[in-house]
Amino acid sequence: MKRRDLLKNAGLTTLGLAGLHPQVKAAEWLDPAPEGDKKKDKDFEQFGRTEYEKERDAKLFAEQFFNKHEMKTIEVLVDIIIPADGRSGSATDAGVPAFIEFMAKDRPELQTPLRGGLTWLDTQANRRFGKTFAGCKHAQRIEIVEDIAYPDRKKPGMSQGIAFFTLMRNLTASGFWSSQIGITDIGYMGNVANVWKGVPEEVLKQYGLEEE
Repeated sequence: MKRRDLLKNAGLTTLGLAGLHPQVKAAEWLDPAPEGDKKKDKDFEQFGRTEYEKERDAKLFAEQFFNKHEMKTIEVLVDIIIPADGRSGSATDAGVPAFIEFMAKDRPELQTPLRGGLTWLDTQANRRFGKTFAGCKHAQRIEIVEDIAYPDRKKPGMSQGIAFFTLMRNLTASGFWSSQIGITDIGYMGNVANVWKGVPEEVLKQYGLEEE
């Protein structure tokens, strides 16, 4: 099974945010409006949302939790987790950094693990390469990620990094596969109208109803 398929399973089963938490509808609102539809996000009708929920969502969207450096680090990391390939765009293309920013505000209990994990990444990068994680070369970033992406290969001193990466991998998978890019990647078509061509000929024959 390819890594993208493993992550897809994590997004759809392990964390299940898209199905369990109504605020994750935000992932859909973060996608660009379709061509020809230039209405702003606030103009989109949010079906099934109470006025309180709409007001709360608007307030959260207006706030900013992560600073520019933290957002850049998130962008780099989520694109390592789900890079662009021949089938679809990357996690950043799907709006995952904005999704994680929203989730950090919607679920305050995520704020300390996320911010602490980003600091952990920079500390590791500085110790090894004298740079921030985002400032490292790709191979250097991968060296750090390799140490925290596989819990069964746990090394001494990596526990915090492993916990952080697991959280980021789950959030990235959930954000990606609840976005338009991710839904297309899955191949989900939604409710598609059938084309009625009448009763199949073999059924008509079975009941002796075929036309003369």
